[in-house]
Amino acid sequence: MPQDRLVSVDAFRGLTIAAMILVNNPASWSFVYPPLRHAEWHGWTPTDLIFPFFLFIVGISVSLSFSRRKAEGRSARSLYGKIVQRSATIFAVGLFLHLFPRFRFATMRIPGVLQRIAVCFLIGALIYLATKAKSRIVFSISLLVGYWALLTFVPVPGVGAGVLDRSGNLAGYVDTKLLAGHIYKPDFDPEGILSTLPAVVTVLLGTLAGDWLRAGRTNVQKMTGVFSAGVVLTAAGLLLHPYVPINKQLWTSTFVIFTAGMALIVFGACFILIELMGVKRWAYPFLVLGTNAIAVFAGSTLMVKILLIIRIPDAGKAVSPITWLYEHVLSPAAGPYLGSLIYPLLLLALWVFLMLPLYHKKIFIRL
Repeated sequence: MPQDRLVSVDAFRGLTIAAMILVNNPASWSFVYPPLRHAEWHGWTPTDLIFPFFLFIVGISVSLSFSRRKAEGRSARSLYGKIVQRSATIFAVGLFLHLFPRFRFATMRIPGVLQRIAVCFLIGALIYLATKAKSRIVFSISLLVGYWALLTFVPVPGVGAGVLDRSGNLAGYVDTKLLAGHIYKPDFDPEGILSTLPAVVTVLLGTLAGDWLRAGRTNVQKMTGVFSAGVVLTAAGLLLHPYVPINKQLWTSTFVIFTAGMALIVFGACFILIELMGVKRWAYPFLVLGTNAIAVFAGSTLMVKILLIIRIPDAGKAVSPITWLYEHVLSPAAGPYLGSLIYPLLLLALWVFLMLPLYHKKIFIRL
């Protein structure tokens, strides 16, 4: 692997992408264990940590990768070009996955997971190249305070200011005005325009963590800082929750603080196991997935979409292969909830197998 890759970062990324696939692809949405669902609105579940974890890792990777390229003397123009090109590619893949297989442009959802990753990477990487760490800290704090102020003090026509309910919040209002007919729900999108601003901070906090890892400190000193920051941020998010609710769909400022803290703690555990203790075997499947994470996410999403449009006869009706497998094999053998969970686990195992040749040949697909 390239020298700028930390094995623990790849493992953490792979663990996160595996969790994404796990929660996004139950065999039956009627039978999903509560921890594998998003919180209804305010609050959080383990599932709500997954997306911000990935954006945090994007930030770490930006720091590790672009700092090396700058040290090699790469021109700013070439770096900016790479950033724009990669962001556009990821955004386009996200749009394609939304459009496939019917390609209904008139009602196409424009925001999405890959689209948010693309935009946050674009803005976060450009800010990283143009600023020092202190400036990024000031910018991050300003953006979180500013986003909180917008949600709190800017009135929504016909509703008023400070509404953080599912209906009537400012983020949803902006989406309906600027992206009407192209969002997840008629009045709201969890990856909408306004909530992308604090999501950029998640990436910037990741770049700060990456800078800390690159500094000339011992691994013990690095992990002391990582865990200390993780505990402080997690506690701060929880303490502020009664006043500014932790909310993944709004990506509230407390959600950014809380999830960044949790990301530091979980990443710190990966770092200690792999980099300090040399315990790597547990991480093997996650390394396979993590070194080609975006490709795995996009490929698995496309695969599931194809399976869902295939129809096979079943007792006088036509069902997808996923439904047939669940109803005739997984649920009878393991029960409705466990059977629903086994399917995405099988999907994960398949993608580990598919990515094995690329991993061993050190081929990393750059979308």
